[in-house]
Amino acid sequence: MSLNRSEKEAVISEVTGLATKAQTLVIAEYRGITVADMTKLRTIARSNGVSLSVLKNTLARRAVAGSGFEVVSDQMTGPLIYSFSEDAVAAARVVADFAKTNDKLVIRAGAYGG
Repeated sequence: MSLNRSEKEAVISEVTGLATKAQTLVIAEYRGITVADMTKLRTIARSNGVSLSVLKNTLARRAVAGSGFEVVSDQMTGPLIYSFSEDAVAAARVVADFAKTNDKLVIRAGAYGG
């Protein structure tokens, strides 16, 4: 489903808000993960204070432009999940722990406050 311009602007502003509050961003490729496993990952992330989103890469690049997370823009290709956390290590810990038990989740990049 395609988003119209106002919906895209809303997504960009929401993600920009997450990026300004967050200390950490972790990007991981989720190709081949089942819906049940993705739901499990979202539940774990939510309980640890991590915002986990599947976004259009172009919108994510625009949202992090000018922030400390712009350094990972070149890695934003393919099917990705974006994990933001205000805790310095929560996003990295949640994604890394899940990747240990699910080989289909591949960590692509991460940034800590730029």
